[in-house]
Amino acid sequence: MKLRLIAGVVGVMAASFAQAQGTVVPPTAGCNPQDCAYVLSATGPANNNVVKNSTNLCWRTGYWTPAQAIKDCDPDLVKAPPAPAPAPRPAAAPVPPPPPAAPAPAPAPAAAPMPAPAPAPAPAPAAPKVQKITIASKALFDFDKAVLKPEGKKALDTEVIAKIKQVQKVELVLVTGHTDRLGSQAYNQKLSERRAATVRDYLASQGVAKDKIETLGMGKTQPVPGVKCEQKNRKELIACLQPHRRVEVEVKGEMTVR
Repeated sequence: MKLRLIAGVVGVMAASFAQAQGTVVPPTAGCNPQDCAYVLSATGPANNNVVKNSTNLCWRTGYWTPAQAIKDCDPDLVKAPPAPAPAPRPAAAPVPPPPPAAPAPAPAPAAAPMPAPAPAPAPAPAAPKVQKITIASKALFDFDKAVLKPEGKKALDTEVIAKIKQVQKVELVLVTGHTDRLGSQAYNQKLSERRAATVRDYLASQGVAKDKIETLGMGKTQPVPGVKCEQKNRKELIACLQPHRRVEVEVKGEMTVR
C-alpha cells in the first residue's frame, strides 16, 4: 500500500486542492501514452486522455513518481524553466581627455537622507512533495479474500495511521487495490475494489475523515515491473506473483512543523 504525503509525509491533484495552494489545474489533461505514469482513457482525445476522479484529480499509476508529473495534473511538481541568461554588457566607451581646469564650484548642499530599505518579502510556502507507501496484500488479507487479518490491521496502524497523524491538514487519501494475473479481469477488478473499500473503512474507524478518502480498484492491469513468474506448480506460481497483490495509500496534506 502506498501513502503520499505533501511536505514530507510518508512512504493518484484536484482543482480545489491546487487552487488552495495558489495553482490552477486545467479541466482537461493530456499525456503521451508512450511515456505516461497516469491512468489513461481508451476513448479520450490526445489532449484529454487522463482519467480523473469526481474532484478533478488525475489518477496516477502505481509506478508514478514526482519526476513523471505533468503540468495538466500536478503543476506544483513541474519545475519552471530556468530564467534566460542576462544579455552581455556593452563595452565601455573610451574615456575622453579631461577638460581645462575650471574655477572651483560652490559647495553642494547636503544630500537628503536615503530612504529606509523596504522589508524583505515573506518566504514563499514550500512546494508540495509526494511520497508513497506500499503494503503487500499478504500482510493484509488471505489469498483471494478481502477481510483484514489482525496482522493487517497492525500493519495499517504502524505504517499508515501513525504517519497520517503527523499531517496537520489532510486534503485527500486515495486507496488503490491491485491483484495478480490469476483469474479473469472482471473478477480481479471486483476483488481489488473490495480490498480498497476494506482499507478505507478501517482508516475511517481509526479517525481519518471518511469524506476525504477515495478508493480505486485496478484489478490486474498494473503489475509490478520486473516480476516474471512462469512456474507450472500453482502454489509456487501464487507465491511468485505475491508482489502484484498489493494495496497503495496516498495522502495529500500539510506536514506538521516540529
